[in-house]
Amino acid sequence: MMPEDLRTITMFDWLENDLLLIITDCEAASSDASFRRYFRISTPNGQFIVMDAPPAQENIAAFISVAKLLSQAQVNVPNIFQQNLTDGFLLLEDFGSQCFLDQLNANTANALYQSAFDSLFKLQTQTSLQNAGLPSYDQALLHRELAIFDEWFLGQLLDLEISEQIWNDVRTILTNSALEQPSICVHRDYHSRNLMFLTNDSPGVIDFQDAVIGPITYDLASLLRDCYIAWPEQQVEQWRDSYFERLRQAELLSCSAEQFKRWFDLMGLQRHLKAIGIFSRLHLRDGKSNYLDDIPRTLNYVTTVCAAYPELAKFNDFLREQVIPVTNRLHQL
Repeated sequence: MMPEDLRTITMFDWLENDLLLIITDCEAASSDASFRRYFRISTPNGQFIVMDAPPAQENIAAFISVAKLLSQAQVNVPNIFQQNLTDGFLLLEDFGSQCFLDQLNANTANALYQSAFDSLFKLQTQTSLQNAGLPSYDQALLHRELAIFDEWFLGQLLDLEISEQIWNDVRTILTNSALEQPSICVHRDYHSRNLMFLTNDSPGVIDFQDAVIGPITYDLASLLRDCYIAWPEQQVEQWRDSYFERLRQAELLSCSAEQFKRWFDLMGLQRHLKAIGIFSRLHLRDGKSNYLDDIPRTLNYVTTVCAAYPELAKFNDFLREQVIPVTNRLHQL
């Protein structure tokens, strides 16, 4: 059984006394880059996942709302069997412990990504935006996310400052690119750790509570330029172009392949800058230092994209001349 703290005591009280479950075993299922925790419980009627989402830090109502929205779009999200909004607990379907990241290799990648594309296509084409109640991925949110990179990575972790002019140019370029794209439902964290490998109806999709209405390339960039696993650029281009054609045939967009590539690249850049800031914050504020190992891969995505666009040359120079040397020294400690 799990060691007891105040929240686990409250959780067991709800499970055993309110839901009348007989719990024969309980273990930590996973934790993520938030205040949420997940436990796998065993009962005579099978296994379940319990989400522990402290109401002061996490919006459990958003999880429930988005789960319903995605389920109606035929996206395979976990069933919610019981809910406790007051204390912040959900009893969920157990999708097991194998995520795509555990299964991905050169032999399995095509099949796994095809199933991920199919699920993403359902999310993008079958989600009703009119009554979704999702927030918009607007300029204010884009700027708040980019500020995480400036504050936590450059400022707090590396003790560096970027010139106001360069940073304003970067924000403008990325924001304009994001806002000019067609808007659809965006999972916002659609990557190999949030896609669960299942025997039937794979993938199981999790961690969707931050969904928004936003740019059409966001989830595709999150999937193909994953912060946790990298693929050869030629392979990424093949997957990207194939999915672009699928969107074009579905009349979700009417842009050129070159325009889609630019949107994809710059959307990925925005996401990666935010992710680097979040990894830094997880280390400095929350003591989750394992995320530091993902910064070099993510920063490589950033510099590769910056090198391909002349308007980002000054930012790229700043990264290569100041940021990368300090980052390399940090990882040698």
